[in-house]
Amino acid sequence: MTETDTEADDRPLLAVRLDDLFKTVRPKGKHWTNAEVAEELKRANPELKVGGVYLSQLRTGKRSNPSPDLLAALARFFGVSVAYFFDDQVAESVLSQLAAIEALRQSGVRAVAMRAAGMKKENLQAITAIMDQYRQMQGLPPVTDSSEPE
Repeated sequence: MTETDTEADDRPLLAVRLDDLFKTVRPKGKHWTNAEVAEELKRANPELKVGGVYLSQLRTGKRSNPSPDLLAALARFFGVSVAYFFDDQVAESVLSQLAAIEALRQSGVRAVAMRAAGMKKENLQAITAIMDQYRQMQGLPPVTDSSEPE
């Protein structure tokens, strides 16, 4: 999610970040409904008070003050730090990693990554330069990843 997406979204930041997790993270390889997540959270922590409707309200911003225990359980379920909900830098890092994972899910991207694994740094830089040229020819925005192939 870009900064302008967040600015245009009138939901509280917690709602936006929780909703992003539901939409992009796939624990056990699947998309989860609010009710399914609530059941998993209660299975792991039976004294936790949570239901699908309440999670839906948190995601839409109709409710905005979950207990620290619920936030911790959600963070564990989705595999992120609790700081994701409050710290902009942590959230940005998590969202960047999620975007990379989503890109890998796209058809063909995994095949390119598999072929690149183990190649020399110089070869990866040459391949990256070629891919950047093709992105430009297709009118795609440049990739702003600051990490160079190692």
